Amino acid sequence: MKNNWILGALIMLTCHYVPAAEKISEKSPNGDLELTFSLDDNGRAFYSASYLGQSIIKPSSLGFEFKDQAALNRDLKLVTTSRTDTDETWEQPWGEERFIRNHYQQLQVTLQESSGAHRKFNLVFRLYDDGLGFRYELDAFGDTREVAITSELTEFNLGDNHHAWWTPAQAGNQYEYLYQHSNIKDAPLIHTPVTLETKGGLYLALHEAALADYSTMNLQGNGSLNLKAELVPLTPHTNVKANVQLPFKTPWRTLMVAEQPGDLITNYLTLNLNEPNALGDVSWVKPGKYVGIWWELHLEKGTWKQGPKHGATTANTKKYIDFAAKHDFDGVLVEGWNEGWDSEWFNGQGADFNFTKAYPDYDVDAVTAYAKKNGVYIIGHHETGAAVDNYESQLDDAYQFLQDHGMLAVKTGYVETGERLTNGYYHQGQRFVEHAMNVTKTAAKHNIMVVAHETVKDTGERRTYPNLLSREVARGQEYDAWSDDGGNPPSHTAIIPYTRLLSGPMDFTPGAFELTLPTRPNNQVNTTLAKQLALYVVIYSPVQMASDLPENYEAHLDAFQFIKDVPVDWETTRVLSGEIGESIAIARQERNGNDWYVGALTNEKPRTTTLDLDFLTPGKHYQARIYKDAPDAHYHDNPGAYTIEERDVTAGDSLNIDLAAGGGVAISLKQQ
Repeated sequence: MKNNWILGALIMLTCHYVPAAEKISEKSPNGDLELTFSLDDNGRAFYSASYLGQSIIKPSSLGFEFKDQAALNRDLKLVTTSRTDTDETWEQPWGEERFIRNHYQQLQVTLQESSGAHRKFNLVFRLYDDGLGFRYELDAFGDTREVAITSELTEFNLGDNHHAWWTPAQAGNQYEYLYQHSNIKDAPLIHTPVTLETKGGLYLALHEAALADYSTMNLQGNGSLNLKAELVPLTPHTNVKANVQLPFKTPWRTLMVAEQPGDLITNYLTLNLNEPNALGDVSWVKPGKYVGIWWELHLEKGTWKQGPKHGATTANTKKYIDFAAKHDFDGVLVEGWNEGWDSEWFNGQGADFNFTKAYPDYDVDAVTAYAKKNGVYIIGHHETGAAVDNYESQLDDAYQFLQDHGMLAVKTGYVETGERLTNGYYHQGQRFVEHAMNVTKTAAKHNIMVVAHETVKDTGERRTYPNLLSREVARGQEYDAWSDDGGNPPSHTAIIPYTRLLSGPMDFTPGAFELTLPTRPNNQVNTTLAKQLALYVVIYSPVQMASDLPENYEAHLDAFQFIKDVPVDWETTRVLSGEIGESIAIARQERNGNDWYVGALTNEKPRTTTLDLDFLTPGKHYQARIYKDAPDAHYHDNPGAYTIEERDVTAGDSLNIDLAAGGGVAISLKQQ
């Protein structure tokens, strides 16, 4: 079966000429969402949107400013419009939903300047029942084949002071901040996705899709309800945001809309706006679970550098291989294996990492052979220190090295502590976006899967390049080990499913069983053990790490069974309940199977959650194994207390589960 198998499609195109300054409207397939495009008397372009008659975007301007050309935002006339109706269903090679319907109404308007250079461009709007996307298609400007964009003038005029969940977009160098909750008018320059709850009870999310050869988009409010696109500059020394070759298509600017917050999670607008699989046969891309030399480094039981506590030794790696093979894990991550960790890479001085030369105490050939013998593969690790020039100079050799040694996947890293990359480029600017795509394509040439940390945000590229499995791009579990602010609060994992995870899979690295961290007495994992299990269902990723040390799992093999059982590839996903920052409950069905898995969690407040099992197949019986908080469990005072119970259930049943403060529940439902 092809990975992008078309089940059915209906495509109709109409085109006609219209006079300038006329308002044009288009509706989504079911008519709930409506977009209006217009030109004012000065030839300025605007769009607005409403949902079920409720305004969600007030008239918002469009256009560009350039370095060496006049702005393209006025004196415009409408030349043509065209409309397209599309309804198709495609299959993900892996994912949280196997079959995705791509059903939209498209409106394309062609605009041209009435005077001056008579430059021409298209605006393309796609309306889905649960959101919309639009992008610019810039034609050649006469003899000009390259333009330097200094500002994209796109606006999102919200018209009301909605509740918002956001992270700050400070110097353009990272995404790893705790989410803030405020009125949108109080938000500073912020990252996307940003999630909003309107005064009318709707839920919105602003983001972008199909980011390529361009700069990432942040949003600037400046105390206004009118959010403005703010592209990350190339460097701190220029106001140029992107140099583009004409003709050029920008990323899609996206708006999701839902009546319940959980419906944002099962909104696949971002994926649909990306191009289909460009790699052909991707049967070599295999979701899986892994363990590895990682958490012990964050706990300072081991080090990335050489020395008496060096973690990535041949002997230590074999220990993890033995554990992975015993418990049927797919991969073993090894961090700190290669030369360069002894350089000043973490202080922004540039990195000397060598991606084909191992430290003397790590015999890469012996480890490779031992892993293969035990049916496990090594996950390579490429920390770059954000020195992308050094990495790119070795890129082909590095991925050939991975392929030669049977390393089917690589975890990349771009840690840097300053305001910009060591080579002077902003971390989320055009240079870095192009670099990230270069890495993905190079990896694909060598049949290597990529799990990217500290990289640019996800905008759905996994549809086009399915070897790009997962990213970090938010505060993951490592912050619990060493963060000065006490780590991730219990509410963190009740926020990110409705925010960060709207962009794509996250390598959060759950699975901590020793939660009080004896080696780091000032820190603690702020969840119960049962909540750690719930995270394997709640936080979607096709690669999931069992992050703790093998001895901590051996001490709790009954709870560890859930991590062994839970799949990472799904047939379908159902959000059962939840409110942003408060709680969430999700059910997922294993791909090509009958079994279901449920994860539910809460913030710092204990609560009872009712799980209706109506998603199960009627008439079938399921053995439910419930991993839940013990009656005296508490994320801070007694995080390791859990109980396990089993019962027979059917589609007509419901489960009332008490969640401890910072707690959760994980359930396997195996059809009998």
